[in-house]
Amino acid sequence: MPQRSPIRLVLPVLLAGVWVALYANLARISDALTFGWLGLKPGGHLAEAIRFFLFDTPKVLLLLVLIVFVIGIIRTYFAPERTRKLLEGRSLFLGHVMAAALGIVTPFCSCSAVPLFLGFVEAGIPLGITFSFLIAAPMINEVAVVLLFGLFGWKTALLYMGTGLAIAIMAGWVIGRLRLERWVEPWVYEMKGGVSSLEEGRTTFADRVAAGKAAVREIVGKVWPYVVIGIAVGAAVHGYVPENFMASIMGKSAWWSVPLSVLVGVPLYSNAAGIIPIVQALLEKGASLGTALAFMMSVIGLSFPEAVILRKVLRIPLLLTFFGIVAAGIMMVGFVFNFIF
Repeated sequence: MPQRSPIRLVLPVLLAGVWVALYANLARISDALTFGWLGLKPGGHLAEAIRFFLFDTPKVLLLLVLIVFVIGIIRTYFAPERTRKLLEGRSLFLGHVMAAALGIVTPFCSCSAVPLFLGFVEAGIPLGITFSFLIAAPMINEVAVVLLFGLFGWKTALLYMGTGLAIAIMAGWVIGRLRLERWVEPWVYEMKGGVSSLEEGRTTFADRVAAGKAAVREIVGKVWPYVVIGIAVGAAVHGYVPENFMASIMGKSAWWSVPLSVLVGVPLYSNAAGIIPIVQALLEKGASLGTALAFMMSVIGLSFPEAVILRKVLRIPLLLTFFGIVAAGIMMVGFVFNFIF
């Protein structure tokens, strides 16, 4: 058995040490750059915006690299064919729960909806269970969970994950009870052999680590511009938008703030890494938690590009029903959390 190079053994430890050191000192570094190197005075609009940007950008990117690497390894255990087989033959209730739970850990977004939908329908999985999976996959984003944990704490992250699961399970159950199979495009039921079988083979841990590195290169390489743009917008909100203004629009006192936030969020298209820094800034400026959470869920879970993709396999009545039920669930979450908190 060939011995591993000492450099290959030590390098992961060094990289982990650098990650921890950077993450632990972000506040000091951002303060030094803002007030020392740039010479800005604390409390000014520009100073607060720049400090927000210099602190949150590396924080979000560091968290993103870590979680994408870990999830990249986990995803090697959840190929599409294996996911499909896990859902076959389950009872309706268990099927909805399993489908929503699998949506959290599997690497599928709205862009993957068409091939997944075809594979699930071909396997005879009920339509409602299929929708539970398709709702949970983009909405309960693993990157969002980790970023929420890092920015707001474990309670908010758990809140987001729990409400997202509830929406996915209940929306899928409602769609299943409505018996809307007739609104699926006929060719979907006529197709044969839509999903190829997963090639069996032994996968070593080194292969899984390599998959984690590849996920970091692919995903972080694609989303980092959205992260920077999202944080820049959040920094502008943080530094320049008056607190009373945001509180009047997205506060608890405005009963229409939750439906308005959902209506505004649906046409937008962003990933979790890009929208969460904006939500953070909105909360700091007086937006209520329920309204901000509804806005974030509508941006992540519902979008115009998703509607275009799903239109390939769903007829308009079912597509509108899907969006309407999910939007109603998101608004319910917003109202409940505004009432509780």
